[in-house]
Amino acid sequence: MDQRIARFTHAGVADAKVSVHPFATEDGLGLNLTRFRRADCDDVVLLVHGLTTSSDMYIMPEHENLVNFLHDSGFGDVWALDFRMSGRFPYDAETHRYTLDDVAQYDHPAAVAELRRHIGDRRVHVISHCLGSVSFAMALFAGTVTGIASLTCNSVALTPRTSRWSRIKLGYGPAALEYVLGPSHLDPRYGTAPVLTRGWMIAKAVGPFHPGCDEPACHMLSFMWGGGKPIFTHAKMSPVTHGRLPDLFGSVGVHYYRHVHKMVKAGRAVKYDPRDPRHAALPADYLEGAADVTTPILFLTGDRNHVFTDSNIVCHRTLEAVTPGLHELEILPGYGHQDPFMGAASAAEVFPQVLDFLKRKAG
Repeated sequence: MDQRIARFTHAGVADAKVSVHPFATEDGLGLNLTRFRRADCDDVVLLVHGLTTSSDMYIMPEHENLVNFLHDSGFGDVWALDFRMSGRFPYDAETHRYTLDDVAQYDHPAAVAELRRHIGDRRVHVISHCLGSVSFAMALFAGTVTGIASLTCNSVALTPRTSRWSRIKLGYGPAALEYVLGPSHLDPRYGTAPVLTRGWMIAKAVGPFHPGCDEPACHMLSFMWGGGKPIFTHAKMSPVTHGRLPDLFGSVGVHYYRHVHKMVKAGRAVKYDPRDPRHAALPADYLEGAADVTTPILFLTGDRNHVFTDSNIVCHRTLEAVTPGLHELEILPGYGHQDPFMGAASAAEVFPQVLDFLKRKAG
């Protein structure tokens, strides 16, 4: 469909002062926090995107988005992080060897430090998605981030689980792409790449296995993340959103898949390379100190999650055995992996559950 919404726009946020706050990580990357402030309040919300999405997933103009919803519900100071996995940055289209350990050690601590520089000691509540959830939970359980009043994790957290087909792709896909097919990243825009380029050929090979719609970017995203099925329930998504998927999702650096694969095999979040001296302070097993974590977590998951299946159900059960009654689980009927935050009716069907949790954990 025709482009109707500008790429990387803040137009979806109404009646708020918008300011951008760049900061740098210790390993040399420039990242951003964007502040959407309607009113000062004692409880600040930080939004964390997933791999290849960005802060855009929380400020979509085509329907009521999470930032506006939070503002209207009394949380007037909302911040959105764009870390190294963001589609707003070029990092995922570069050849790299970043892991989720890098994000947990460098990105989230730097983001929270920059946030604290502006808000002081006010309470911070984090709402996160996908590998943003995994990496922020890793930072919290490793102690690189502290002082978080509550954390909401959508789809997955510290016990990543996938379908068998996804495990096969995670195990063999990165090497096949980097050393056989050529690209070190996958891009949902491959469907519009020049004819006979490698990206175009990958998209053409993927398309026939995803007959649910005629949007090449949707097919690529299902291949990149789904277990052969879409990463969302189509009925939950606005046609406008479905038509601009290439603007909402960027390239995926395939090395992240290797770390996810190691976690899936282990059944929990683990360090990628225990020999890496840069991460010597991180735990080999991020759940080993779970009994010491007092931040309450809301685990969200759609009951049609074809990306990380029942990961958050398992994570809630695992932590319930360690810290009974601290954490909560919300299963969303009819929802998949991405649509809880990007769905056309999320403001009516999903956000109220998140809001209830926030209000109960606020001061």
